[in-house]
Amino acid sequence: MTGDWFTETLYPEWRQSLQITSILHESKTRFQDVMVFENPRFGRVLTLDGVVQTTERDEFAYHEMMAHVPILAHGDVRRVAIIGGGDGGTLEEALKHAGIERAVMIEIDGEVVEICRQYLPDIAGDAFDDPRTELIIDDGVKFMRETGEIFDVIIIDSTDPMGPSMPLFGSEFYGDCGRHLSENGIIVTQSGVTFMQGDEARNTYARMKPIFADAALYVTQVPTYGAGYMTLGWGCRSMAPRQTPAETIEKRFAAAGLQTRYYSPAIHHASFALPAYIEALKT
Repeated sequence: MTGDWFTETLYPEWRQSLQITSILHESKTRFQDVMVFENPRFGRVLTLDGVVQTTERDEFAYHEMMAHVPILAHGDVRRVAIIGGGDGGTLEEALKHAGIERAVMIEIDGEVVEICRQYLPDIAGDAFDDPRTELIIDDGVKFMRETGEIFDVIIIDSTDPMGPSMPLFGSEFYGDCGRHLSENGIIVTQSGVTFMQGDEARNTYARMKPIFADAALYVTQVPTYGAGYMTLGWGCRSMAPRQTPAETIEKRFAAAGLQTRYYSPAIHHASFALPAYIEALKT
């Protein structure tokens, strides 16, 4: 932080700064440094270990694409697991689907959940109080290794592969997730801002391809995740969900009654059309 500006420290050779109008919270948890501050354009901003995680004004561009793409592609999701996602945004988007009966969120840092509930309450809304939600404060890798539950969708809403998130990017973890997916089950995972973090997307795809019948990447654009598209990893036990016709996605979207700001049925299919520099990472 420099004066009244927050300067992100994710990349040594490139930085972005956000003006701070007030600092609402600063602390060090068992796992990471946490800050919440106000910015004139993005509203309240959450940072972990010097890196922007989410903001009130643009979180929809990330959370909608993490949740609605796999849920609407599947078409009959009853049980969802979310690994990470302490701000509750992905959980909130998932619970907008009335067919979901159970949503298990496994977050390693319980303090982050409480901080977000206090200082960024609009991101999660009432999701943590929804009777379908079970919040487990634990290691997501351990949970997936030991659980006996089967899920239709597993969403890995993690930070970048550093610190407590490192094991969430490994082949063993993806394999454990695959064993706990239903017949047409889908796993999605954040895989970095690809122009700057190409290895994240490359490794995600390479590790998922031997495990899942359908491995893919898709993209979203989040303003505060600077330097281009964010890539999301996709792994599915079946080829069918990603081949769901556009007309079917449109019908499911309408039936769900979703009010979205980024996701749309057209974006759903278009997000799998990758810029050439991202497509090249799959070879």
